[in-house]
Parts: sequence; C-alpha cells; structure tokens
Amino acid sequence: MSEAIAHLVRPSDPYLDALAKVAAMLEWPLPRERDEAVCAEAARVVDRLLAPIARGRGAVDIAIGEGLDLLSTGDRVLRLGYSGIGDYARERLGIAASTARKMARLARELRDRPFLRLAVQCGEMSVRKAEAVLPVARGDAEASWVARGRMDTVRGLKVAVKDPDPPDPEEDEEWGRLSIPLSAEERPDVDEGLALAGKALGGNVPKALRYGPLCEEFLSVHAAPDDGGGADLVLSAPAKDSMDPVKEMLEKESAQWAFLAQPAPVPAPAPSPDAENDPWLLDQELRRFSGMRNQWDGTFGHLALLFRSLDGWRFLGFASFEHYCCERLGMAERTVQQRVSLERKLYDLPLLRQAMHEGRVSYEKARLIARHASDTNVDSLIDRAGQVTCIELRRELEAKEEVQMCAQGKLDLVAPRRILALLSLAFRAARKDAGRWLPPGECLRRIAAHFVEVWKPILAEQNTLQKQVLARDRGFCQVPGCSRAAEHAHHVEYRSAGGADEEGNLISLCAVHHLRGVHMGYIRVSGKAPHGLRWQLGVRLGKAPLLEVLTAPSVNSR
Repeated sequence: MSEAIAHLVRPSDPYLDALAKVAAMLEWPLPRERDEAVCAEAARVVDRLLAPIARGRGAVDIAIGEGLDLLSTGDRVLRLGYSGIGDYARERLGIAASTARKMARLARELRDRPFLRLAVQCGEMSVRKAEAVLPVARGDAEASWVARGRMDTVRGLKVAVKDPDPPDPEEDEEWGRLSIPLSAEERPDVDEGLALAGKALGGNVPKALRYGPLCEEFLSVHAAPDDGGGADLVLSAPAKDSMDPVKEMLEKESAQWAFLAQPAPVPAPAPSPDAENDPWLLDQELRRFSGMRNQWDGTFGHLALLFRSLDGWRFLGFASFEHYCCERLGMAERTVQQRVSLERKLYDLPLLRQAMHEGRVSYEKARLIARHASDTNVDSLIDRAGQVTCIELRRELEAKEEVQMCAQGKLDLVAPRRILALLSLAFRAARKDAGRWLPPGECLRRIAAHFVEVWKPILAEQNTLQKQVLARDRGFCQVPGCSRAAEHAHHVEYRSAGGADEEGNLISLCAVHHLRGVHMGYIRVSGKAPHGLRWQLGVRLGKAPLLEVLTAPSVNSR
C-alpha cells in the first residue's frame, strides 16, 4: 500500500491548481434558473470540482492533526510559549481551538491502529469513516474493518458498529438563542450575579455558561411547577437521525452514487522526520501545512457556497446537505456550513477577503470580524486584528456587543440548549415563588439576586495587592494568546533582583505560564505593567525567540 502513495494526487499538485482555476470561472451569485435539468447539471459540475478540493483540504487536516499530536507531547508546546495546542493552533495557525484538539485526538487514537491510520493518511478512508469504526477497529479486527471502510458508507459503518451516534467529546453542543428585554434597573443585579459566577468558575468561562450556576442555585431552593412543562427540555436526549431509512434507500438505489466521478485519493503530506522531536521545526512544518490549507480553503468555500445555494444534494441523490457532506466530502456538516457562511460574508466585505488573501488576517480572526463587521467598520476591525491576538480580539468584540445590547435595553443570549432549558425552568420557578406572572427580565434579576445573596459572602476575599492586579487584568492570563484564567500575580522584575511589590511590576498569569513558562525560561517579560510590556515567547539559548510582542492597551481598558 505504501508504494502506491507515490502515484496519488498530492495536495500541491498542478491538478488541484487547475481545479482552483476552473472553480474561479463559476461566478457568484449564480443566475436564477428554474429548469431542473439545468440545475442538476450545474450541481454535477460543482460537485466534480468540490469533491477533490475537499479531499485535498482534508488530507492537509490529517497532517496538521499528526503535527499537533506530536506537539502536545511533553512540554513541547509550552517551549513555544503556549499553554496548550488549542491556544497555539488558534494564534499560530488560525484554526479554532476545539478543531485543533479534535484533530490531535484523532491522530492520537490512530497511532494505536496502524492499518486504519495508513488508510486515512493515504486518502483511502475519510475522517468520518475512521471516526465511525474507531470503537471496534482494534487488534485482529482492525484489518477487516479497514477493508469494509473502503467499500461501505459512513451510515453503513455506524450501523454495523451498532452505535449510530457515537459520542464525540470535542463536538460542540447544540446552541440556541434567547432575546429578552432587560431594563436599566434590572441589569445591575444580573451583571453582579454573572461577575460572581465568573469569579467562582474562572474568568475565562464564557458568560453564556455562567447562567447555568445561577439557575441551578435558584432551583435548589425554588422548585419549578410540577406540571411537566419545560422539563423535557432538560431531560430529553437528542433524537436519533430519522433520515436513516431514506439515506439507506438512496445509497442502494444509486449504488453509492456510482454515477458520480470518484476523485482520486489524496494522501496527507508528511512532516520532516527531523521535526518529530523538535518543537521549533514542528512549528515550521505546521505553519507550512496551514499555508497549504489556506491555499485550498478559499476555493473550497466558494464551491461549497455555490453547491449549497443550488441545493445540489437534491439533484445528486442525497437525503440532505448533511448526508452529502458526510458521505461525499468526508466532513461534518457544521464545518462546511461555517465555511459557507464566511464565504457569503466575504462577498459582502471584499476588504476582509483581501486581508485574508494577503495573510494579514487568519481564518479565525476573519470569522470573528465577519460576525461584527459592516462596510463602515470593516477596515478598522482589520487594522485592530493586526494589533492584537485572536483571543483578545474576540474578547473586545464580545464586550462591544454587550455594550450595544445594554444601550438597546435587551439581553441577547446565545447559549447551549441545556443552559436555555435551565433558564426556562428557573423562570417558571421564579413566577411560582412570586405567585404571579413576571416578565423574563424580572425573573432573571431575581435569579441573579439570589445567587449574589448566597455566594457573595462565600467568595468574599481580602482585597490584597494580588487581587487588585487580577481585577485590573480582568481575571485573564496576560501572556499573548493565552485563553486561561489568571491565578497568580507575577513580578516582572523578580523580587530577588530588587523588584518592587507594586502594580506596575505585577502581571496576571495562569499557573502553567507562571510556574512552567516564565520560571523555566520559555517566556520572558520585561517593562511596566499592564500596557508597557515586552513579551518573548519560545525562548531558547543562542537563538531568537519564536515570537516577540509589545502589549498595547485593549479597547476595553481605554
């Protein structure tokens, strides 16, 4: 099998370059067309380009996952100045932290399954198929499951494994939106409750997740009405895929879509052997793979947008867009939908597309900017993105959005489904306790006030200099790119070297960066806190650091 790899299409081959050039000929938006036959032919043309592009992009993702897994071993990622591969991938590669962890986890699990790993690396099995058979492809059974995976569909493999919906610890929860009026009189109690919950959980916990403890504390004392209403939101499990019979029928009728052109397998590029034990070489290889990924990402987004706008899956015999993504592209629907959404915004914001093309804005920063940008502010957001880390940009944009909601007198909450279900139960409990109907804003105020009453005395602490420094830094670790909550106040100039106990010489750090990053010499910091600091990440003897950053005041601190 390994000998055949040399004859397969490579992600950097001229063949894929040619596909990108042809894809550029398909303009957006597509002309309106009512003839079903014309739409079907258009769907086949786009699919003929999209499928191999997805294979090439997926092959690079495999290589990135392998590299991230190697980087997560021992203290390698810390030696580059990052506390984990999630922060490293977001800031250095422009890949979401959750996506990076998922990539590395798959690579780690494949290391114990050599046949499956080789099939995935060669492009003979998609990641979705590999994930389906992971629970059973072990020992003597591995080879037979790999052979079956080459021939069967993802749906068929899940059924054969007898676990149609295997749990995915890295998969994001289902989220929803709740918008309620919140008056100026009600907001202070809510803000105090959320701040106190953040203090209890950690400053890096998103506000959307802080509503959970508020509701749980309230429900522990105030029971919701015992009429069954709303309880199903908390207790019910996600429904199984009701489209399975339809998928199975379409797979059989089309002989697994034999009429579609089958793209050639694309093997994953391999890192240099010298890089396996050297974090700095690994960083170079991962940056190279990230560049390859970006090379195909624009073409992939363009084609996926065209295919989605055509509802191309209907004309090619798939049960849904999710079915097409899973079986034909070997990708999760959510991944493709995110890229489609960004591509649509990029057509509205050409300056953002240009910044991405020039490398001034990473994929993750572009996603953040696209959510908040308009024709009037996109230029300033791009400039700001070039001055701060991705995690700081996200915090600034979220804070700005919250200020806008305050001015509008409303609360617009996007949260996991379980949090929204808890809020629903807690609102009903608040109305029962009051003996009358209360508006949602008043319910939330009472829930937050109860939390403050219970937890404020418990979390009360002496207002020491260290606590003042942590409050000044908003409870976040100040190492550039770190998403962790701060736990320690570090002396920029060590006390042993005469450093003073004053705010200008203290900076907030997480325990990992303080004890293992700074004090082991992988990170250096000098200057005056908080906005006159010079950071060096990835320090090593006799060579330049990986990264040097001069801190600037954040928007929230001005």
